[in-house]
Amino acid sequence: MSDTNWWFVDQALVIAVTGALTLGILSGIGGVGRIALTVPLVLFLPGYALVSALFPDEPNDEYQSFDDEKTGLGNPLLVSGGLESIERAVLSVVSSVAVVPAVTLFSTATPRGIALEPVLSALAVLTVLLALAAIGARYRCPPDRRFVPALPSGSPFFAPGRPSPYQRVSCRPYNVAIAAGLLLLVMSGGFALANPPQHDGFTEVSVETENVSGETQTMYDSTYSAGERHELNATITNQEHEERTYTTVVMLERVSDDGDDLTVHESTEMDRRTATVADGESRQQTLEITPSMRGDDLRLTLLLYNGEAPAEPTTESAYRTMHLPIEVE
Repeated sequence: MSDTNWWFVDQALVIAVTGALTLGILSGIGGVGRIALTVPLVLFLPGYALVSALFPDEPNDEYQSFDDEKTGLGNPLLVSGGLESIERAVLSVVSSVAVVPAVTLFSTATPRGIALEPVLSALAVLTVLLALAAIGARYRCPPDRRFVPALPSGSPFFAPGRPSPYQRVSCRPYNVAIAAGLLLLVMSGGFALANPPQHDGFTEVSVETENVSGETQTMYDSTYSAGERHELNATITNQEHEERTYTTVVMLERVSDDGDDLTVHESTEMDRRTATVADGESRQQTLEITPSMRGDDLRLTLLLYNGEAPAEPTTESAYRTMHLPIEVE
């Protein structure tokens, strides 16, 4: 079988390698192995598939005369229908640098936002689609004009293959500059993948809300009966970049507000619960409340602690605090 029968082999490899790298990254590989799998998927494969779809034909070094009637020039014009291997390699890296941010920007509009799995999946699907488009574009080219991947016989950078009046100029400085630029790009990409930016850790606490209607005055159940057992559902969301154990304490307080300061006159602990929440996950707690006070000057105070709560919990010692004004009949 001649080399011309293998015009699609590079795109088949792009599809296979993209699938293998994606599965490897999603399988949970970490450290240097994760970087080694991610760099080609981010910095080369999408751009190579895109460039192959845009330029499906091989380089064509032919001379064509200008139209004397239109230009009045008689000098020949060098026409090239495709790209050399080095041109494809450089454009592949540059195109990948442009494609990946576009995919990431698109991911911000999805329900999951910028996360590894949706971004990686979208990038892999796009790369496969571009590779299939490249196969179709080459198939439409005449067989003698299709680009057929082949191992370079000489230097991969600016190997002399076209007649040029600048033959005497040494290409070595340009080769070194391109090689250094590509190496720097790969190293910077690897560093960015190994050290992704992270926001400061935080924890959220919220309470279960009622169905909102035009008559809704509060987003939670604010009316209680003295001596009766009630339940309050609180949700803890951990964004601290590590697993945390929390303690939630709910206090019933009688308060007064003179306009300048709010004073707590009575305080009774209703319940405390402990929960371990993994990073990026949420956990719901059901807190039991049996009010022993009456009046409309009461509030429930949720105090969230990292780890154990002190014997006498206060707003100042808590990691997170939530106040819920209530009325007890």
